[in-house]
Amino acid sequence: MSVTRLMNSSLTFALIQTDLVWENPQANLLHFEQLLNSLTKKVDVIVLPEMFTTGFSMRSKSLAEKVNGSTVGWMKLFAKKKEAVIVGSIVICDNNQYYNRLHWVCPDGTVFFYDKKHLFSMADENKHYESGTKRLIIEYKGWKFCPLICYDLRFPVWSRNDCDYDCLIYIANWPAARIGAWSTLLEARAIENQCYVLGVNRIGIDGSGIKYNGGTVAVDAKGQTLSSVGNDSSEIAIVELDKESQREFRKKFPVLLDRDDFDLT
Repeated sequence: MSVTRLMNSSLTFALIQTDLVWENPQANLLHFEQLLNSLTKKVDVIVLPEMFTTGFSMRSKSLAEKVNGSTVGWMKLFAKKKEAVIVGSIVICDNNQYYNRLHWVCPDGTVFFYDKKHLFSMADENKHYESGTKRLIIEYKGWKFCPLICYDLRFPVWSRNDCDYDCLIYIANWPAARIGAWSTLLEARAIENQCYVLGVNRIGIDGSGIKYNGGTVAVDAKGQTLSSVGNDSSEIAIVELDKESQREFRKKFPVLLDRDDFDLT
């Protein structure tokens, strides 16, 4: 599944790291509305954390929205208002099944989605949500993106760059207790796939008592940090990525030409 827009050599991203109000969509949407209204710089893509309206809750049946429900409508409104793609995941009920669903909402109202593949069984996510079965590759302004969710980060086969995408995006509720793994794996995914990686995490303490300290970051294909947000800081990081410089690096050091051949089953 893909969508094509005009080509841009460079794109600007807004990575939003903030606390979330536990299981309170109305309060969270108001908070993100204020954050988006404070964003004065023109950007191309705005990235929100995983389950940005509720926090990482297992109460899927009581919190789920219908397909194209109120939050997707809110995302459409602000994508048009900010003239930027908005990316984030919410709890969705689709055909009587529940998903941790990432939405990619374009300024023209076009919506694409990805259902989280790897469900965090240690928090019983697999008991409350259905696993996704397909990756989403989005083509936007001449760039190819692969957006994924949190626990997906630990599984390199799923993110393998077999289609020459330019940027991986991970949105998360990744606990502070394992933040070292978050940082290391984001760098690893960038290096092995020779791509930009954007990781957007939340801060604060959720209703289950889990602490989050952020670690939101933009990493280049060499694994070097381009922009980051401080621990426990509510902040919007603005980062501009250049496709041409990445292309030149791949041309000079063409690791992807030697990748192994295999198929996902």
